[in-house]
Amino acid sequence: MSSLHPDLARLAASLLLAAIACIPRPAAALDLAALIREVEQQYHGTSSRALTTMQVRTANWERTLDMEAWSLGRDYFLVRILEPAKERGVATLKRDREVWNYLPKVDRTIKVPPSMMGGSWMGSHITNDDLVKASHVEEDYTFRLLEESGEHWLIECLPKADAAVVWGKIVYRLRKQPRVPVQVDYYDEEQQRIRELRFDDVRRVGDRTVPLKLTVTPLDKPGEQTVLHYRELVFDIRLDQGYFNLRSLQKR
Repeated sequence: MSSLHPDLARLAASLLLAAIACIPRPAAALDLAALIREVEQQYHGTSSRALTTMQVRTANWERTLDMEAWSLGRDYFLVRILEPAKERGVATLKRDREVWNYLPKVDRTIKVPPSMMGGSWMGSHITNDDLVKASHVEEDYTFRLLEESGEHWLIECLPKADAAVVWGKIVYRLRKQPRVPVQVDYYDEEQQRIRELRFDDVRRVGDRTVPLKLTVTPLDKPGEQTVLHYRELVFDIRLDQGYFNLRSLQKR
């Protein structure tokens, strides 16, 4: 049997390499914890400042808050309400895994105890625990690749045996290009899906691509939701740990 013409041989080799490149990588080849850490920290940068609007709808009332927030890495976070006027100055400070709230009307600072970490933050469907634990998911959970397509990864997060967490399971759907979250589903200890977090309005901000709209939907409360929209987001501003203290929290 005659051998292939050299040009045909090179073409065949190129097609073979292309086919191999298209084969999905096994879960072992993916650093799932790194993927989760990357998307959970994409709003932080080294440091950041943001102007956001949060709209909350419950069965009994609706409210809209304009807020300003600062962050340093994943362990330091400060947010203050700007509007409405009657709530101006209400603020939250996060340092590592501790959270404080400041209420200017009574000039009182309250440290959130562990028993209240599952409570609502600013009356929304976001919890105090979300503020503390969201950026530490890779420390408290183990990961398994459930599904991979040409466009998405679907990753299951199960709590470690000794982890003090609220959720029985978290499932992330991540887009590959750009690498951003599409949806996060939260399950209780009975493995019932009870909350959905969707990401939209994906845009380029500086050297990052991030979703600027987050919608939190509690599945056990039909018609309710919280929508958080970033109106302005700036990364890598001048901040240090000293800024994230009780004096900054109480600033009006």
